[in-house]
Amino acid sequence: MKKLVFYILDVFAHERYTGNQLAVVRDAGALSDLDMLNIAKEMNYSETTFIISGKQEDNGYDVRIFTPAREVPFAGHPTLGTASVIQREIIRKPVKKIKLNLKSGQVPVAFKYDRDNIPSLLWMKQKDPEFLATIEASSVAEVLHIDRKDIDTRFPIQEVSTGLPFIIVPLKKLSDLKKAKVNLSRYHELIKKTAAKALFIFCPESYSDDNDINARMFADYFGIPEDPATGSAGGCLGGYLVHHRYYETENVSLRVEQGYEIGRPSLIHVRAEKKENHIELNVGGKVVMIARGELL
Repeated sequence: MKKLVFYILDVFAHERYTGNQLAVVRDAGALSDLDMLNIAKEMNYSETTFIISGKQEDNGYDVRIFTPAREVPFAGHPTLGTASVIQREIIRKPVKKIKLNLKSGQVPVAFKYDRDNIPSLLWMKQKDPEFLATIEASSVAEVLHIDRKDIDTRFPIQEVSTGLPFIIVPLKKLSDLKKAKVNLSRYHELIKKTAAKALFIFCPESYSDDNDINARMFADYFGIPEDPATGSAGGCLGGYLVHHRYYETENVSLRVEQGYEIGRPSLIHVRAEKKENHIELNVGGKVVMIARGELL
């Protein structure tokens, strides 16, 4: 059997060994679902992606995404990281755009290059956001070990989805966000009642003066106690901010920092603009190649 090649990348990275780690496996069409799940557990990254083959189907590349706990229909940093591998290792030349065929649908990824034709930033266009149920602040405060007064109740706690739903929680200050800690029993009680299984909390303060928002994401259901960077949630956040006029405007262009509390500082670029009856979302970030190897 031909040995499968895999790559290790950092996505939404400032530099090497920052951002969110990702493993990408090539030519994985012969692997079973259980094989993919076990490899994802072995890699122990927040997600592992599997490029089914090096050939396009329906004008895109078939890709599956697994966390250590289960398969997911869409995730942000695996989408950008996998597109980077396809451009660099399969196509092997600069391209303007690549489309990935994911469980949630086809997602286009656009490339921005530097003067040496090396990708400096990748952007994925996400689906229009869906605004789902709102959640009472006290129950979320219990999940996060914070006070109800720490939550910015001018805006709702709401489930938002662009292919993978998140519970978006607005906090007031960075100090409130830093002290958040998940009560797992309360968390599992909450997600039994919600479509979203992950909490994405944010505040309008940041560690770096260059950034606009600090965020954290908790998803024990997916085997991810805390994520260094979450591009899928970044799109949901952009839609949420525009929909609720958080900045009193119908378009935003933001630098969202994440992962600082767990020693993996990450930077997610978020653009959201309301256009007639929909919100256009684009999420971008840098991808850094770390290593290449073979599965035995």
